[in-house]
Amino acid sequence: MANPNIVGVTTLTGKTDTFSLVDTNATVILTNAASSGKVMKVNTIIVANDDGTNNADITVSLNSAAAGGGTAVQIASTIQVIADSTLVLIDRASSFYLLEDKSLVATASAANDLNVIISYEEIS
Repeated sequence: MANPNIVGVTTLTGKTDTFSLVDTNATVILTNAASSGKVMKVNTIIVANDDGTNNADITVSLNSAAAGGGTAVQIASTIQVIADSTLVLIDRASSFYLLEDKSLVATASAANDLNVIISYEEIS
């Protein structure tokens, strides 16, 4: 498992994924398999609360293994997202790399209230 040298990039693909957190279980929002030959540069994570009445909390973790496995280290812990509002959790000023055999996981405090948008670059 060696992360690719990003100086010798052959492919750089911009991607955006969306997730509706339909329950309070941990949801994998980005994974990078072991030996994928890729690095993911996470540029933006935005969380929207589409509940018009109730606030909800978001927790996002960087996991030490792909697919939500391994040890979780919170990059955001129980941050309140006010009803009918949006929270910019990560922006380009605080971007980071998701290396091989790592993953990002989001957990909501309430079901069906929070949506996550993640924008990243897949580099190989």
